[in-house]
Parts: sequence; structure tokens; C-alpha cells
Amino acid sequence: MSDIIFDLIEQEDERLKNLIGLIPSENHTSPQVSAVLSSHLSSKYSEGYPGRRYYEGNQIIDQIENLAIDRLKSLFGVPFANVQAHSGSPANSAIYFALAEPGDTVMGLSLAAGGHLTHGHPRVTFSGRYFNPVQYGLDSNARIDFDQVRSLAKEHKPKIIYAGTTAYPFVLDFAKFREIADEVGAWLIADISHITGLVIGGEHPSPVPHVDAIMSTTHKTFRGPRGAMILVTERGLERDPKLGANIDKAIIPGLQGGPHNAITAGIAIAAAEAAEPEFKTYAAQVRKNADVMASALMKRDIKLVGDGTENHLMLIDLTNHSDGLGTQVAYAMDVAGMYANRNTVPDEPCSPFYPSGIRIGTPLITTRGMKEAEMVKIADWIAQVIDIVKEHKLPEERKERGKFVAAFRKQADANEQLLTIRKEVIATASQFPIFAG
Repeated sequence: MSDIIFDLIEQEDERLKNLIGLIPSENHTSPQVSAVLSSHLSSKYSEGYPGRRYYEGNQIIDQIENLAIDRLKSLFGVPFANVQAHSGSPANSAIYFALAEPGDTVMGLSLAAGGHLTHGHPRVTFSGRYFNPVQYGLDSNARIDFDQVRSLAKEHKPKIIYAGTTAYPFVLDFAKFREIADEVGAWLIADISHITGLVIGGEHPSPVPHVDAIMSTTHKTFRGPRGAMILVTERGLERDPKLGANIDKAIIPGLQGGPHNAITAGIAIAAAEAAEPEFKTYAAQVRKNADVMASALMKRDIKLVGDGTENHLMLIDLTNHSDGLGTQVAYAMDVAGMYANRNTVPDEPCSPFYPSGIRIGTPLITTRGMKEAEMVKIADWIAQVIDIVKEHKLPEERKERGKFVAAFRKQADANEQLLTIRKEVIATASQFPIFAG
């Protein structure tokens, strides 16, 4: 049967091959991981856990899930793993469900400072509506302000402290978080969704010796399918031997039904791939590429939050041109063949809807085989785009902004300079496969 969906998939394949992906939370999977995602594993209902399912016929599914669990436990050196959470937000909600009661105080990095919505962002998220959120921020160097973390923890006595980020370019000091958590008796959770691959590859300190539990998505630097894992450390089980069991119960029957078995198989394969020596090479190149790109951008007078990066991502701060320029630059970059995402910067002067920054990263382009020379090229293209766009300032009057953005996009779509850059981008990107290993 022919369907327009297959035509659209082919178009998406062409987009991925010809353009340059700079969103730090995106990556490509290996052909082996991709293969299992379209297998018959998706046909089976498997509510429950290996050896205790609510449906019959799960003998093989049990082996697959046990394999994924065992590989993750070995990879991270932890005694417990759950691989059933459908993605990162449900996994974080399961941790709250297992460790806290509605109304308990939870602490996390604020969204504006590079934290994640599920780390207690007030009002609009489950973590901020059903729990009492306390948010910490950054110091004047754009690093986590541990004096503030300690002060807030002592004042509010949180049940849970989250050490995790989504737009933070620097190393997380898990040992410092542990000191503070112990001072107030809080559970310490690491959300390493962005940096899992760097942790495995030895390019970022591991949270395992310091935290009680770890959450990570499996599709970012880990290069697996779109799912999540929850790990419990020896420390966590020493504090509560039932912690793993409570997390299992929080997933099902607490929050979900049956797991997505093809995703589970993909996680198992990704874990095996991450255990190979080649993965350390990949992680090291992600870091090299990020450093080179950051340096090249700053040489072109592009301002980066915190003046650089210590992981896989960086935040371009456009406030030296004007407030609220992120939307325009992100769209113009896409026209020019490079897709990233607009993002708030610390002390954002505009709004999350019209932010003043751009978040970029190197995991996906490193997976494609790009190295230092390509990072310099990309930095130059980004600088050109910013120069083209910087005078298109967001109106101060809020009512005028929607019309302004629509008109800007129309202009950008026809901009000859942006389209010339796009041709150069395609000429480079098309030389690299989707997955180089």
C-alpha cells in the first residue's frame, strides 16, 4: 500500500541528510537500534514486570527487558534499573510518586537558569502544581549558586533535591549537592538526560557515588530510542531497601500501563553499544567539538553564557544586539540549513515565548562524523546569520509581536544571503552519513 506518510518520511530523511542539526537534545540512533523500533515487538502487551506480567505470552519479552536492565546495571555500576518509563517527564514523575507526597517541598534549578520543567517549575507542571517547588539559580559567572542552594535547602527543608539541567553548559558538582542534601535529609536525584553519554564516556563526573537515584532519557547523548531509565544506587538502597520496588510500583500501576517493548529492546542495544570502546571515542569527540565550536563563536564576537562550555552544549546570548532576538535567529538559522532552538538566557530580559538566546550542541553532528574543521565552518555560518538578522528587533509592544514574527519569517524565507548559506551547508552536510558510528 502506498501512503503519503512514506513520502513524508522520505522528505524527513532528506532533511536530516542535507541539514545540520544543532539541537543538543537530539541525536541519531545506530542502524541496529533503528531496526528493532519497527519490529513486531510493538505488537505485544506486557503490563507488569519480567516474571510477573498481567498477560501471557511474554516469555521472550521478559528476556529482552531483563537484558536491558542487566546491561544498564553493569554499564553504570548500580544495583537497580527500570526501563519502562515512556520518556523523561513520566520518569521524573515516577520518582516524585515514589519518594514524596503531594504538598512536599522539592528543589530544582529554575527553568530560566537552565533547569527542566519537571524539576519543580511552578504552576504549569505537575512538579510545581502538586508539590511545593523551591527553585535555585546561578551566580554571576552563570554557574550554579551553591550558597543559594544551601540557604534555600536549610530554609525550606525539601524532601527531594534535583541535580539536573536542560540548558546548562557546565559540569555538575554532584559531591556539593550531596553535602547539602545530607545537611537537610533530602533525597538527591540526578537528572543526567543530557550528559549520560559523557558520563559513560568519562567526559563528565559520574553521579553514581553521590546520589540516591538517577533519571535519564535514552535518546540524547546515549544514542538510544526515545525512552527513559531510572537507576537506583547502592547509596539509595542503603537508605531505603524498598526504593527500587517503590519506583517500579510508581511506574505501574501508579502512572503507566504496558511498556513499549520495541523501545526496551532499543535501550538494550544502545547499552551494549555504549559499553564498547568506540563510545568513549565518540564522547571525547563530542567534547572536543563543543570546545572548538565555542571558541570559534567567541572569536567572532558572539557572546556565550558563562563564556564557553564544559559539556556538549552552549547558549548563545544575543542581548548585546537586542532583547528577544532568539526567535528570529533560530528561524533564520533553519532557513540557512542549521536547526537549533531558541532559549532563554539567565536573567532573561524578554520572555520564554520570545527569548534572547539560542541553545546549540554537538552530539548529533558528532554522530554523523563531523569534527573540528566542520565546527569552525558551522560557527562561521551562525555568525553570518546573526549578522543578517540582528537588526530585526522584536517590538516592545506585545500586541505587535505576532504580526512582526510572521512578516519576518516571510522575509527570511526569501533572503538570498540565508539561501546562499543553505547551499554551503548542504554541500558540507551531504558528505556525512546519518550515523557514522
